[in-house]
Amino acid sequence: SSKIRNMEVQSADGVAVLEDCIGFSLTKTISKVEEKLKKGVLPDCQDDDIIPKVGNEMGADAQIRFLKAKLRVMQEDLANTVFECRKKNDENQNLETRLKDTEEENSRLQRTISLQQSQTEKYKMLSQEANKKNEELQQEVTALEKVLQ
Repeated sequence: SSKIRNMEVQSADGVAVLEDCIGFSLTKTISKVEEKLKKGVLPDCQDDDIIPKVGNEMGADAQIRFLKAKLRVMQEDLANTVFECRKKNDENQNLETRLKDTEEENSRLQRTISLQQSQTEKYKMLSQEANKKNEELQQEVTALEKVLQ
């Protein structure tokens, strides 16, 4: 994703050109292909489906226009893909932030639960002691009633 962030869109002869920080120059590559086409030398890889078979019968100018149009479409696709990657990256960062917040909230709630459980145990013990004392006092009252009778 850092490579995607380092890409910048530049313009060359009305064609959007993406250049990354490594130094690859699409403009130079296009210029080399244009020079070969002007000299009448076709690229070595004719069967790579860049130019359809009908393209071999086109003139150099038509081939250049075709390649530039195809390049624009590919650059738009690349720009859309870069945009989607950035959008997904931002979404991932937002989700990571939300996850971190949720984990912190969960941790805080776990501490609260632990504290409340210990308080519940404390109050159970106090309740048991109060019940025991109540029974002792009840027995004392019963014994005193017998003495009074």
